[in-house]
Amino acid sequence: MAPVAGPDPVSGWAVRRPGPMASGPLAPVHRPAPEPGPDDLLLTVEACGVCRTDLHLAEGDLPPHRQATVPGHEIVGRVVATGEAVTAFRTGDRAGGAWLRSTCGSCRYCRAGHENLCPASLYTGWDADGGFAEAALVPADFAYPLPDDQDATLLAPLLCAGIIGYRALRRSALPSGGRLGIYGFGASAHLAAQVALAEGATVHVLTRSARARQLALDLGASSAGGAYDRPPEPLDSAILFAPVGDLVPVALEALDRSGTLAVAGIHLTDIPPLHYQRHLFLERSLRSVTANTRQDGREFLATAARIGIRVTVSPYPLSRAPQALADLAADRVEGAAVLTPG
Repeated sequence: MAPVAGPDPVSGWAVRRPGPMASGPLAPVHRPAPEPGPDDLLLTVEACGVCRTDLHLAEGDLPPHRQATVPGHEIVGRVVATGEAVTAFRTGDRAGGAWLRSTCGSCRYCRAGHENLCPASLYTGWDADGGFAEAALVPADFAYPLPDDQDATLLAPLLCAGIIGYRALRRSALPSGGRLGIYGFGASAHLAAQVALAEGATVHVLTRSARARQLALDLGASSAGGAYDRPPEPLDSAILFAPVGDLVPVALEALDRSGTLAVAGIHLTDIPPLHYQRHLFLERSLRSVTANTRQDGREFLATAARIGIRVTVSPYPLSRAPQALADLAADRVEGAAVLTPG
């Protein structure tokens, strides 16, 4: 194992008492630098994206899996120590840690290439401490090599917002040259939209934020309207990024015949009753999106590099992590919020 050169003690933030952001669910923590196990990387964190899943954990929409967990699963860092079994990374490499942290590798889902459905899967920032800190452990088999020559704050959102948005796009079954509706336009949506546009889709964005609507138009969307507005044409596919169940029937009704709606969030408020003829008839499909596979991550990162994806970020120092989550809750973040230690 390479010598530990990371900060000791490590400062960060943990979810002490889940609840509304106004109640102060995050508390500062100072802990010894974690020791990597045989298969782990120890990273000094250069940047960590702030995901809506982190907000759901802080506010209690997701039940905590352990006490006082450090959230954050869009981690960009430098390897400062490696476990004795690690061969793919060396000290000094830049690596990324993402949401999917481990799977059993042997269940029928893993064997079939659906490791995102593994019943034994574990997640960074939920089952183990994440990147709202100065250092973090990441299993090497679930880490991504990252380029040295790019801004860490622009890489961080790719590791969850980008990967999940990419999987949601694929789950939406968008046909070649199809018409895509995107409901909600935050971190994931603004990246998925660029992949769809690069592949020749027509994109219509529907979101309550005026700033997000302008960003969508700047990125090339054909239209941008309010969250409950009707898009200007029937949709072949739609993705719901906003965690608002009321939008499910709205998006389904906007679909053309045989259209597909993919719901991208890990948490969604209750869906109101659906009317079969208006919402589901004519072979419309409703799909969920559950985490991602490592293959999704590899494909998306390669696609992002190929198309020159534009990442819009709102940076915050690590010391202002509670404010970043509060701003995310209030839709005050343009693009993706990113924390930077130091």
